[in-house]
Amino acid sequence: MSATLALTERLIAQASVTPADARCQPIIAQRLAAIGFECRHLPFGPDTWRVSNLWAKRQGAGARAPLLVFAGHTDVVPTGPVEQWTSDPFVPTLRDGRLYGRGASDMKTSLAAFVVAIENFLADRPEPHLSIGLLLTSDEEGPARDGTRQVCNWLQNHGEQVDYCVVGEPTAVARTGDTIKNGRRGSLSGRLTVHGQQGHVAYPQLARNAVHLAAPALAELAATRWDEGNAFFPPTTWQVSNMHAGTGAGNVIPGSAVVDFNFRFSTASTPAQLQQRLQQVLERHGLQTSLQWNLGAEPFVTEPGALVRAATAAIRDETGLETTVSTTGGTSDARFLARICPQVVELGPPNASIHQIDEHIALADIEPLTNIYRRILETLEAQARP
Repeated sequence: MSATLALTERLIAQASVTPADARCQPIIAQRLAAIGFECRHLPFGPDTWRVSNLWAKRQGAGARAPLLVFAGHTDVVPTGPVEQWTSDPFVPTLRDGRLYGRGASDMKTSLAAFVVAIENFLADRPEPHLSIGLLLTSDEEGPARDGTRQVCNWLQNHGEQVDYCVVGEPTAVARTGDTIKNGRRGSLSGRLTVHGQQGHVAYPQLARNAVHLAAPALAELAATRWDEGNAFFPPTTWQVSNMHAGTGAGNVIPGSAVVDFNFRFSTASTPAQLQQRLQQVLERHGLQTSLQWNLGAEPFVTEPGALVRAATAAIRDETGLETTVSTTGGTSDARFLARICPQVVELGPPNASIHQIDEHIALADIEPLTNIYRRILETLEAQARP
């Protein structure tokens, strides 16, 4: 059994359903401390949602050894109905060339690969001209309030300068290395309440149907071209996610309609611009409204540079694949890391089974991931040598 597979199995066996860490971080910290890392456990959040965070660092040789941080999360989503799993989700199981268990792809294999890649790298280069960090949280699958966001604030307050960051999110489509992320779209949500006047359906002249009032504005919003995107992102999209109106009775005109919506937006637009344009549409239709906003994530992008080149070269040398560099998908903790680090990429195993019953990873995807991480370390260390 490979070192990465063995550690992955040990981590899967810890039932770390968010926000629980279930001792995953102490297991990893023990491995890192043995090879010279200084490890700090940084719990944040209220007692009702206590989040475990780990910051581990090994200082490189030289006065200003650049810092490469591997980042990820030890928490996993709930299993869903356990009886629907072929095997216990927290008993790592090998079957048909795959490793099954909750977190196999998202993202305990990446965490194990981080550790083993670092161990192998330091065995060959015990005094590298590269500082190495590991940032782990147990709050990525939850509200993401007291995890990576807070650790990034802590790092800034303690003067840590992060030069490169590799996040182990599952980014591949079919094979490890076929896709990496160099950015993510932002997420801006809103709840719109359109106010009318309730009445009897037989006397519409005495009421103002909130659904009828809202419909033309919603149609315009759905047809709006918000921007053209740019070289890294597709155009911004706007989608209704929920709509509620009426009392439940079949003879009552609804006096209000509540619409939940979301923008997935690129760096071509700002939240303020999108809010202003939406408000203009509502005003043009003469609606009486209430509107609440929630900015879930700002967009970010890492333009091609040292880290993207190192990652694509590592993938090519290890797998022969020419990776696709993409900004598709939802949000991740990379959005917090991008605030303190100029170069961030997400690189991990295939994501086809994440959050599903019988989550798994192909055994053939595990060792290449470890070796890709090691090759990135080697490349960035070689560039840092005086």
